[in-house]
Parts: sequence; structure tokens; C-alpha cells
Amino acid sequence: MTPVELSRTVLHAVRRAVDDGELSVTVPERAVVTEPGPGGCGAHFATTIALQLARPAGQPALRVAEILRARLAETEGVRDVVVTGPGFLNISLDEQVDPVAGLVREIREKGTRYGYGDALAGQVVALRVPYEVRAEVVADAVVRLVGTQGGRATVEHGEPVNLRPVPAPEDPAPLGPDAARWALLHPAPHDRPRITADHLIQRESNPLFRVRYAHARIRALSRNAARLGFSAEPGPIGLVPQPGAGISGTCARSGGRRPGVSAEAAGDPFGTSASAGGHSLLGPLAHADAAPLAGLGSAHAGLGSAHADLGPANADLGPANAGLGSADADPGSADAGPGPAHADPAPSAPLTPADTVPLGPHADTPTPAAAETPTPLPLLTPLAAHPRILAVAATRRAPDRLARHLVTVADAVLPLLPCVLPVGEEKPSAAHRARLALAEAAGTVLAGGLSLLGIDAPEHL
Repeated sequence: MTPVELSRTVLHAVRRAVDDGELSVTVPERAVVTEPGPGGCGAHFATTIALQLARPAGQPALRVAEILRARLAETEGVRDVVVTGPGFLNISLDEQVDPVAGLVREIREKGTRYGYGDALAGQVVALRVPYEVRAEVVADAVVRLVGTQGGRATVEHGEPVNLRPVPAPEDPAPLGPDAARWALLHPAPHDRPRITADHLIQRESNPLFRVRYAHARIRALSRNAARLGFSAEPGPIGLVPQPGAGISGTCARSGGRRPGVSAEAAGDPFGTSASAGGHSLLGPLAHADAAPLAGLGSAHAGLGSAHADLGPANADLGPANAGLGSADADPGSADAGPGPAHADPAPSAPLTPADTVPLGPHADTPTPAAAETPTPLPLLTPLAAHPRILAVAATRRAPDRLARHLVTVADAVLPLLPCVLPVGEEKPSAAHRARLALAEAAGTVLAGGLSLLGIDAPEHL
């Protein structure tokens, strides 16, 4: 059961409660399902749907939660549902249900069409825009987005207009096609875009560079895995939260590297675990199927070696984060992340020691405790939210929602990448194949999203 399927299951439980007369509410269009926060009772997912429905239902949130808990607990694939706090529903899946593998398989099956839906099926959306470069670019992206939802959009010029983003202050053409489109699409329509040289800086502060760099890194990992004789296969990824803040093996750590291991050798070219705001978006993870990772600069590390395949420019990654990628990257705006009114999806609550369970020495043979409490990765949230983001961007004519969502996906997948390939004397395992499949799923979302924005997703950067 994937997070998308679980969200539908929650909505189905609400509909059943309404049909049975226990709730008198309008069934919402969606139910947000995320990783549980502190006090989540070791559950896989949590939802605040009961708090959302309490006021319109005229009942306490705890009562609404109990009504929904009884129905969710009867669902196939759901092992247990626990109500905590003011009305949070914490959902545990059956042991044989792997939410990571399920979501990865769905993305692999649909490819870049993952997230396409029928929210606008049969509808014709008429866009009337002024003769202005930003309006033209936004309209072109909206046409593509409407198509993902089964609709068709037409573009006309003249008054009265119904799509008028704040105009660009100057001609963005000198930035190049990719950086120019990103500079016009990444800000919200009511925000004035910045047409400056910052869009060409290839550093962590540049959102488009992070997105395209993450995609190129994932493609390089796939090539390198083929050279090592293995391919992607969805399954248990062998990465679980480790108690406390310390991270063994430097894999997707938060707040630093092992002493003596450079940022580029550790697979962390930004020197910050590819984090946003100074902390890892993947959460504290342990490299569960290997001894402490010595020799990360080896041929199997996937960086700085014959297997890196990331282009010569990546050999010059300096401490100041200069020289990342090549001059043709056309990175986008260095604008800060979205404000609260545009944050899609909402950030996941951090994992705490109470929510974490270590694995045994091998990823494929977890300890009994870990087998009972597998924990989903924060990367699941943006990957599972991709269909909803596409629908929102299409129906609200807001390609900026998709642009910011791609930044979220990139920031969540980058810390995982150093753990994908075997290191040192390791042999490719089922965990490595599963991590590669998860990374490739994120790469598929990034490539598909960039294509909808009219921006190139490079194989090499």
C-alpha cells in the first residue's frame, strides 16, 4: 500500500462514516498522509483528517478519530490504527506491506507519466494572456500541466486577460533558455521575478542547480551500477533511523562527515548533506548493511573516480562549493524556498529517538524489532505527493507549485545518493538494488517535472 493508496483508503473511511450517518460532513477532496511525528507509536503513517473534520462535523476531534479508526482498522493491509494527542490517526501497515517498494514500483511502471490524472478530463481551459514574456512562458507551462489532467488548454492574447503574472523587469533571454524559464516560473505569479546573474551560479543556493544536479547524479549512479553488474529492483532499502543524532557510516548524516573524509569523497559535494536550512531532509539514517564506511574515495564510491561519470568538472569540487557541474548547466533562480502560503508539500516532522529502531548488521536480515517497526523515509512524502501537486498546479494555473515541489524532491533524495552504490569490499546486495530503484524513482519525477516546465533534465552535469 503506497501513501497515495493509503490516502484514498482514509477518504473511503470518511465516505463510509458519512453514508452510515455517523458523520455529517462534506467528504474532502484529499487526505494528507505523512510520516508520524514524535509520539507516533512506531506507526508508518499519520493523518490529521479527524482534526480537519471535527468542526464541520460538530463533534470533538477524538470522537471523529475513533469513528474513522474503527473503519481503517478493518482495511486489508492495515495492521493497527492508534489515536494519539488531540486526534491524530497513526496507521501501521502489515509487515508484508512495503510502502517504499510499492511507491517505487508504481513510479517505475508509469515512468514520467506518474502523477497524471483526470481532474480536468474533458474540460477546455481558455487562457487569455497579455503580450509579455513571463505571461507567455507561464501559459505554455499551464498548457502542459492541464494536459496531464486530461484537459486541453488554449492560449489567446488580448483583454480581458485571465492569466497575468507580474511581468519580468527585464529581458531574461541572456540567461539562456533553461535558466530563463526557471527564473520566470519558480516565483509565485504575484511575485516579481529576479533576472540576475545569480541564476547562473552552480551552487547549493541555486534551486534549479540542485534539481538538475540531483537528476544527473541519479543517472550517473544508474550507469555506474550497470558497470558493477547490478540494476535497480524495488524492495527493502536497508536504511532505517538510528537512535540519537549520531550517524554511523556517514550515510545521509545530519550535520557533518566522518573526520578525514572530504565532502566530495563522501558523496556530499555541497558539504552539508545536500540539506535545506542546514539539516538533512532525509532524517537521521544508518548504513545498516555495511561496516563503517572507510575508503569512500574508492572506485565503487560513485564519485571522483573512473565510475563517477559525472563529467570532468566534478573533479574540481572545492571547499567553497565552486565549480560544481559545467558551464552549460543553466541553473535557475537562487530565490529562497516557498513561503508558508505556497509550501507544497508540508515538511515532515523530524524523527526522534523514540520513533527509531536500529537494524542488525545486514540490511536484508533485520533484527526482530526492526522487522516489527519499519519506518518510511521522508522522501516518500514528496514522491507520493507528486500526483496531487500536478493536479493543483494544473487546476490553479500555478506552475510555480511544481517548480518548488521539484526542489523538495531533489533536497530529499540528495542525501540518499552516497549510500546507493557498494563501497570498498562490499558486494551489491538487495539493499543496494532497492536504494537504486528509489533513487531512480526520484529521478523519474524530477525529469518528468522539468519536462513539463519546458526545462532540460541533463544526463551529465
